[in-house]
Amino acid sequence: MGRNHYNDGLRPFIPFFRNPHLLTIAGNFWPRAIDEVRFPVRPVIYQTEPGTRVLIHEHRPVGACLGEVLLHHGLEGSSASGYMVSMAQCLLEAGFTVHRLNMRSCGGSENLTDTLYHSGLTQDVRAVLRQLRAEGRGPRFLVGFSLGGNVTLKFAGESGEAAAELVSGVCAVSTPIDLHACVRRLGARENALYARRFISSLCARYKRRHTAHPDKFPLDGIDSTHTIFDFDDRFTSKAFGFGNAPNYYATQSAMQFIGGIRVPALVVQAQDDPLIPFSIYETGAIRENPAIELVTPEHGGHLGFIAEDKPRFWLDPVVRDWILRIRNNCPPGCV
Repeated sequence: MGRNHYNDGLRPFIPFFRNPHLLTIAGNFWPRAIDEVRFPVRPVIYQTEPGTRVLIHEHRPVGACLGEVLLHHGLEGSSASGYMVSMAQCLLEAGFTVHRLNMRSCGGSENLTDTLYHSGLTQDVRAVLRQLRAEGRGPRFLVGFSLGGNVTLKFAGESGEAAAELVSGVCAVSTPIDLHACVRRLGARENALYARRFISSLCARYKRRHTAHPDKFPLDGIDSTHTIFDFDDRFTSKAFGFGNAPNYYATQSAMQFIGGIRVPALVVQAQDDPLIPFSIYETGAIRENPAIELVTPEHGGHLGFIAEDKPRFWLDPVVRDWILRIRNNCPPGCV
């Protein structure tokens, strides 16, 4: 069955703050940077579907390349999100080429597509990974954060055995594997700050889509949209043919696909994540799949793994060492 190997040689996570909201906020605002002198950035545009392109910021390591890692950000994030930046720096120093993907219309790429994005949109990562394979670049790994983690696990699960043709392993961090349960949690009073920030950004993005494509993105109901559920029910579900928000959540949640994961998968989920009820990780689906290694520190907030000691970004070497272990076909505790 799926193993929780948190005590199997991993560096314990000692949080900078024990309050999960402070950790979450600190994780969002803590300064991070990529050394672009050593690792210059190269913007690359990939065609993923007819009429849709995505922007990726690529960095190559100094010297020989150990593999390719595609990073996928979360809701209303971009390739510049802090967790994407520090993870890229850590992996580059280890010898990996890193691809920081911007989801459709994110990171200043709205001119590259006439669509939105959604929480289960696996077509784009699949297309990028296929192109990397066609170019002979590998081994390949996919790492997703929050919404990107849902895309990552859904991609692995819906692909089953065939995922191994595109990736050697996947990793998901702070992942809303049950979208409806997480939207309900986001609506809790103590999460009002996050909810307002997300809905404001989503509505502003939708209005920009309307300006560019008024017939495709009608504004009916936008000014009375005050929750993520409302937005998904009125706009996301309609744009992608899901009908309504409950059906969108039911069909696109990674939880429905976890049983099909056959490639090695690392899942990191803090027990005190304010946006994700930990109970969804205590079900059989995720704990009974032998392909999944589950790491569940007591603290961490949502993408807020800021450590009291150094290295400050606790998550980055955890993921790096796991990728190295899978690449080198080593047992736990070996890199």
